[in-house]
Amino acid sequence: MGLEDKIGNKMQDAKGNAKEHAGRTSGDEDLKNEGRGDQASASAKDGVEKLKDAGQDIKDAFKK
Repeated sequence: MGLEDKIGNKMQDAKGNAKEHAGRTSGDEDLKNEGRGDQASASAKDGVEKLKDAGQDIKDAFKK
């Protein structure tokens, strides 16, 4: 996984967390749900990147 991807996913997760807490504090259900969605999206992207890394590791293992 590239460093830029890791940073981007963490930033999206942090923004989502902030939105969720702001929505929870203000009683804004839409903002809270948007934050949860941002976090879920970041988590899914992180999972895809981890799968790519695992595939690359397997590919590299067979090259040896």
